[in-house]
Amino acid sequence: MAWVGVLSLQGGFAAHARALGEIGLAAREVRDARELEEAGGLVLPGGESTAQLRLIERHGLAEGLEAFVASGRPVLATCAGLILAARQVGQGGGSAVRPGAGSERERRPSQRSFGWLDVEVERNAYGRQLDSFEARSDEGLPLVFIRAPRITSVGSGASVLARWRGEPVLVRGGAVTGAAFHPELTPDRRVHRLAFAAIAESVTARPARSTGGSASAASGDVPGQDPGAGAVHRVHASERSQLHRSGA
Repeated sequence: MAWVGVLSLQGGFAAHARALGEIGLAAREVRDARELEEAGGLVLPGGESTAQLRLIERHGLAEGLEAFVASGRPVLATCAGLILAARQVGQGGGSAVRPGAGSERERRPSQRSFGWLDVEVERNAYGRQLDSFEARSDEGLPLVFIRAPRITSVGSGASVLARWRGEPVLVRGGAVTGAAFHPELTPDRRVHRLAFAAIAESVTARPARSTGGSASAASGDVPGQDPGAGAVHRVHASERSQLHRSGA
């Protein structure tokens, strides 16, 4: 059975595992290269991005993470995970920032990131721990911001799926979905469903496929390819409408 790995070196990985279980997906904690290679999808959780970078190096996971993303398997990167996935990272000052207020503050030197998402982010741009807050996106998604990064630029390789007061807070590029907020800390599971729709569809279709292959044809899967490959295209075409639907 396909399962989703949750990178469990540091940060809030347990809440993601629970969220995945709530949508019927098996989740396992991932801490080494072997576990990473076996996963069908991956969550990069919130936490402290600099600490996560050090631990990734210590556990020898950088190369495996690069290979994972290159394979096209789905990734959900939230908060610190978004910082790791971004093309470029600026270091915020830590004071509370709201839309329109960041342009006057000089950005600090950038931090290393992997560049899987064509976005630029600024660390802690919505404030420190005491500035944490809850809100709703312009599309109605519940949002929890905790020392959240701010997406300051979205390149042509990524699309914006949700905004808060006009600013992007949920983006997608290829199979990588990035959130500036913590969807795992709300009861709404649309972000997790969206990020791992291909895995959910392949798991649902597998029993029918054994009876004669009709499920493979119906789902658009190509023999010899990832069983979720056909689903990825359809999800990309309808992902905004999924996020606009009500309910968890």
